[in-house]
Parts: sequence; structure tokens; C-alpha cells
Amino acid sequence: MESKISKEKWRKKLTKEQYRVLREKGTEHAFTGKYWNHHEKGIYKCAGCGAPLFSSEEKHDSGTGWPSFDKPYDELNVQEKPDTSYDMQRTEVLCSNCGGHLGHIFNDGPNPTSCRYCINSVSLDFQLKTKK
Repeated sequence: MESKISKEKWRKKLTKEQYRVLREKGTEHAFTGKYWNHHEKGIYKCAGCGAPLFSSEEKHDSGTGWPSFDKPYDELNVQEKPDTSYDMQRTEVLCSNCGGHLGHIFNDGPNPTSCRYCINSVSLDFQLKTKK
């Protein structure tokens, strides 16, 4: 999906690192992102557009140094696309709303899904779950 927002507007909206990852398909270094070892309850949203992407209830410690999730919060909010960059066969995960690069999905996650959505922290914003 192509973004309807210009490169210039994205550069103004995002930090340098967010732009590099979300718009240029970069990857943050393992064990450096703010959410890889994050355990609060809530929703992880797209840092580009605010779409809800993943729930803390589906987060697991994969040992990889990136936040990992079993499944999306809402499957309509994430898009999967083949990625053959760097001579590898992977599946890229994108925000369906703004087209931002989030990370990749692998089939070595826990049951029942066996999915590991390996997501860059910088691609996410966190909204704490409020008690009612």
C-alpha cells in the first residue's frame, strides 16, 4: 500500500529513526527498542497513523530482542507481503492504513498460531489499558 502522505510530511511527523524504519523499511537493533521487554497491559498502535495493531495479551518473549506477538489485534489493520530483500525469503508486516513497515512474521512462534510477528518498537506507540 502506498501512503497518501508526502515524504516531506512523513519526515516532519516522525523521528529520524521512525522514518527510517516505517517509511524506508529499516530495522532497529535487537534489544534496543523500548517495547522488547515491555510488560504493561494495553494496545500497541502504529506510530505512523495510530491504527491498533497488537494487544499485550498476544505478546510473548521470543528471546530475539524485538517485541513479538502471536497474532494481530485486528487482522484488517496489518498486511503481509513477500519480502525477498537481502537474498532472504521472508514475509513483511505492514500497517494496512498507512503502509508503514512494522517488521516480519515467522512461523516459529508459540501455539496455537505458531506465528511470531517480530515488530520494531519504533514502529509502535503504546496505549495503556485503563481500568473501568
